[in-house]
Amino acid sequence: MATNLVSYMMQFLTPDMIGRMAGALGLNRSDAQSGVGAVVPALLAAFSGVADKPGGAQSLVNTVRQQSGVLDNFAGMIGGNNQSSFIERGSSLLTSLLGSHDQAALTGAIARFAGLGQNKASSLLGMLAPVVMGLIGRQIGTRGVDIGSLTSLLASQKEQIADALPSGMGELLDRTGLSTGLAQAGRATTTATDQFRQYTPPPVRERPSRDTTFGIPNAAYWALPLLALGGLLWYLLGRPQQEQVAQQPAPQAQSEGVRVGGVDIKNAIGDSISDLRTSLQGVTDVASATAALPKLEAAKTQIDKVSSLVGQLTPDQRKIVAGVVATAMPTINRLTDRVLEIPGVGDVLRPTIDPVKTKLADLSGQHGTVGSGR
Repeated sequence: MATNLVSYMMQFLTPDMIGRMAGALGLNRSDAQSGVGAVVPALLAAFSGVADKPGGAQSLVNTVRQQSGVLDNFAGMIGGNNQSSFIERGSSLLTSLLGSHDQAALTGAIARFAGLGQNKASSLLGMLAPVVMGLIGRQIGTRGVDIGSLTSLLASQKEQIADALPSGMGELLDRTGLSTGLAQAGRATTTATDQFRQYTPPPVRERPSRDTTFGIPNAAYWALPLLALGGLLWYLLGRPQQEQVAQQPAPQAQSEGVRVGGVDIKNAIGDSISDLRTSLQGVTDVASATAALPKLEAAKTQIDKVSSLVGQLTPDQRKIVAGVVATAMPTINRLTDRVLEIPGVGDVLRPTIDPVKTKLADLSGQHGTVGSGR
């Protein structure tokens, strides 16, 4: 299928709908946008992994078939009396498919990436799991959902799912083992097992006898314990001050808005990057590039506006904005590199994409990585 499944789902989850979800879950708009942008490809990655396991594809088929009416009622459910039961139902579906251990690992990965906290991440996953499954069913066609059609769809989307995972999200999912189904998509990742194997503990060395000092003069050899003692005293005497510094509460500015002239810069840049990412994910040829151009131009206009206001920010506020942009840059670079390699698309989109990447690089402080697809 030519449709990009992630883009298809993000088009269903409109900015207005995400704003309502944010209010219903007690999140600010930027955090909700980041959370949704992480949850959708993460769930698809997890479902792809389930489909690759013995018996997993049939379980997933059965669950997808049960979500046929979810999409029509979802907008009305947000913030309504049935929201809690809907979220609980979605969480139960994930438990049945992933198991409680993997579900907890997925929740932890989302919480860490989006900074939502475990409870908010769990609620967002529970809210979106039925929607993602319902959209899978709608894309295939309810009557045609079977093992063959489902596994074929997910297999065809592995590269797009890998591209859509925000920077850092893939590594977190790899540590849970949930995104192993994306390995053949060529995504460069490191699993927790690999990280463990890469660590080689230093060999335990036997204490030398007085006659064997490894060529070290006796005076220097016996001076080593004195040096160690001096280091211990330094550590003990310096520790209270270090602990006082370490125990200072982390600044809360990251979770707050960054406002200039009534404009929330953090939310504005977050929304623009999300629109940019969603539009790029849907580009597969010249026709789709032409269709995406108005949204890309709108995102460019908003990013230009944000860039013009940065001079009025405090240094701490600039760091917050830079952090938001820097987190998204590897994904934006990867998507733009892919899109511009499509024959004919560069002529349509490059005049818009290149200035946008330059502005984003300036905002993030990554002036040297504009052309990088890392």
